[in-house]
Amino acid sequence: MAGGQAGYLDPETGLFVLTARFLANRGTCCERGCRHCPYVT
Repeated sequence: MAGGQAGYLDPETGLFVLTARFLANRGTCCERGCRHCPYVT
């Protein structure tokens, strides 16, 4: 993502969606079914 932002606003749902980069930097999966989750659960 440009600017290193943690995510973006989904135009269809209005929800804030986290990027795979942000989620990977967290170090673990939160097991909430994130759209761009880089971890296999």
